[in-house]
Amino acid sequence: MFSPVLNTMIGRHGFAVVDEATADTFAAAHEFVALFFPGDWQRLAESNDVAVILPELAQSFQGVFKPAVVAMESERKLQARYRFNAFPALVFLRNGEYLGVIKRVLDWDDYLHEIAGILMREPTAPPRFELPDGCSATHHGHDHVH
Repeated sequence: MFSPVLNTMIGRHGFAVVDEATADTFAAAHEFVALFFPGDWQRLAESNDVAVILPELAQSFQGVFKPAVVAMESERKLQARYRFNAFPALVFLRNGEYLGVIKRVLDWDDYLHEIAGILMREPTAPPRFELPDGCSATHHGHDHVH
């Protein structure tokens, strides 16, 4: 279940809601897509912040990318596919291929700068999965280099 704020944004802006089965079809239908992973809105206040900012970002980029909200039951499976470690997150795709991710909430100017850079990238495989901030990789026998 989405937060009341996100439900309002979905209704007002006509955002698609996608799940593991429909995300690829949605992404293939649009050149650029931003998949919004809200995470647990009751635990993450930033989730509602991104829900409110996302329509403004889409408008600032003059509809270049099409936002879609990832259904809660598919968030973990799609998170594993795109390999990011924090919610809320915006995963950007071009023709269904991975471009980049923005995690948590940013300042407006940072969003504009980050998204502009992401949209100019060539598609790549998602990055190696990283442990969430604060988790040490040393317990797992990996050297953790910054």
